[in-house]
Amino acid sequence: MDRLVSLEPSNQVAVRIEPGQRCHGELTLRNVMYTMPIAFKLQPMNKSRYTIRPQSAVILPLATLSVEITYILPPNSSLPETFPHSKDSFLLHSVVVPGAVKDASSTLDSIPNDWFATRKKQVFIDSSINVCFVGSSILSYLVSKGSMDEIREVLEKSDPSWHACDSIDTQGQTLLHLAIAQSRPDLVQLLLEFEPDIGARNQSGCSPLETASGAGEVLIVELLLARRARTERSESSNWGPIHFAAAGGHLEVMRLLLLKGADVDAKTEDGRTALHLAVEEYHRDCAKLLLASGSRPDSRGAHNGDTALHVAAGLGDEGMVKLLLQKGANKDIRNQNGKTAYDVAADCGQTRLYDALKLGDGLCSAARKGEVRSIHRLLENGASLNGKDQHGWTALHRAAFKGRIDVVRALINKGIDINAKDEDGYTALHCATESGNGEVIELLVKKRADVEARTNKGVTALQIAESLHYSGIARILMQGGASRDDVGSMQAISGSVFRIKSEVGAIKNKSSRTRALQSSFDHSMPLVVL
Repeated sequence: MDRLVSLEPSNQVAVRIEPGQRCHGELTLRNVMYTMPIAFKLQPMNKSRYTIRPQSAVILPLATLSVEITYILPPNSSLPETFPHSKDSFLLHSVVVPGAVKDASSTLDSIPNDWFATRKKQVFIDSSINVCFVGSSILSYLVSKGSMDEIREVLEKSDPSWHACDSIDTQGQTLLHLAIAQSRPDLVQLLLEFEPDIGARNQSGCSPLETASGAGEVLIVELLLARRARTERSESSNWGPIHFAAAGGHLEVMRLLLLKGADVDAKTEDGRTALHLAVEEYHRDCAKLLLASGSRPDSRGAHNGDTALHVAAGLGDEGMVKLLLQKGANKDIRNQNGKTAYDVAADCGQTRLYDALKLGDGLCSAARKGEVRSIHRLLENGASLNGKDQHGWTALHRAAFKGRIDVVRALINKGIDINAKDEDGYTALHCATESGNGEVIELLVKKRADVEARTNKGVTALQIAESLHYSGIARILMQGGASRDDVGSMQAISGSVFRIKSEVGAIKNKSSRTRALQSSFDHSMPLVVL
């Protein structure tokens, strides 16, 4: 027999440190004797730091007794001098006392010292007891330092009843928030093993997912989402995870959130969407992802009714304006002040945007109607000669398609790019050929238009003319240098013929381009169905 008392659950006592509270822990002593009572005395080597209750007592055979160990923090300190392990030691004296009373409770803290000093009795001395400090302040400090092994030990030693993994530091930060601030996914994973409150808010009202999204911590976001962290904006937060990611330009975080079902058009407390925030911060890639994921470009901000296009116009972000227009943003929407995006651009002196937001539409409209004077006036006011609409059409495309020979001549004389292509690879020559405008074609060929230019599907103007049996136009093109191409011939273009037919048939989509084609279709030559 090497001892009379066993220590449960181990020889280590966990003392919880909490600011402004009594710091204490419990140690359970068990009498391992089957028939004899034992007496014990527990003494700290540093008596100024610890108090013990009871310091001595009798324990009946196979019975247990809980001892409370209280730690006294150093003055003006919220942490022990060393932690999580104390360097202080304790001595546990134990001795068999056959004549002790059966009711051991009557002898607590009143055991004669000579019981442990007489040489006639066998006294056991155990010095293996040690202290492990636990508590919110201890864990917060260890997490901020990234001490993985010590964090795990403190969490394991802590009493499960107070859920140590939900500890909060003096600034209102949870352990998860502290780990995120350290950019430590390994720490987050460790904490998640102990099942903390995944939606706990910090002092700013943000959840761990919102904080990680704002910091662009892709791996941490993935870990939190795997634990079913909610992607919705919490009631205490102004922004949700998707808003933080969009404002920070964290594209991969946004992908993860959207894959997990985040609402692409969820609104901040003041009514803005993630698209508004991406535009405000010039994050074009994020805006593209949001739009591709179904974000509505015309959603209004609750504060002043601005759409994302209003925001981009005010900032003078030409690339963002073009992106939003391409994705169907309505440039005619007015905010609560009654201003369109063009008005906002004008108020902010963003002259580069005038063409995309208004003047370009006027130029194309004038070209379609054949109004040469209006074209000259618009160009003098700053309209871009080579400006394109949402589908890549220039004023020359529109004039050529409508057969406005005077407009075509005026635009060419102004120096417009005669071979500019739209999004399908069509030049003005293709447009004029489709609509059968021979006089325009003659002028374009004379002005050195590229008669061999091909659409994105590899179709030349000559192939279009021959497929539509426009023999006169075909001769003009060949005289201008166009050559027949046997590759695919009729079959090569039958699958792509012709934009006029397909787009007029798709009038239900109400796109501006389709409406433009429909409005000009009455002047086109009859189509031949291949």
